Amino acid sequence: MTESAILANYPGASRWQFGDSPALADELLQRVLDGDKTATCGSYVAYQQEKSPLVGDYNVILNGRGEPACVIRTLSLKLVRYCDVTAEMAALEGEGDKSLAFWREEHQAFFTREGTFSPQMWLVFEEFDLVEVL
Repeated sequence: MTESAILANYPGASRWQFGDSPALADELLQRVLDGDKTATCGSYVAYQQEKSPLVGDYNVILNGRGEPACVIRTLSLKLVRYCDVTAEMAALEGEGDKSLAFWREEHQAFFTREGTFSPQMWLVFEEFDLVEVL
């Protein structure tokens, strides 16, 4: 799909990539495309600073090279503390072995790199639906 077609079909859609590196962006994108990843989360601090999605918004997900790869639609947003993320929520993120232990280890490392980690930190947990592969 061309850039103009994406803009025409999804006007106002945010454009972003998962993770904080090209390799992680590609890995998490593939999990979305495979149907294993139907949720994501970010720190509340980052959510406030960025143009973050609202329920119903379309989002163009970029691969590790910054190219549009798919479109997702935000189905729900939930404010939750890091320490209160459940095993079910971790599984929806579809990462690693989908366990809460893996989720905690990887997300603690991610939020530490971001400079926001605390066990009591607020997260915005987003569930989404894959709308279109580009």
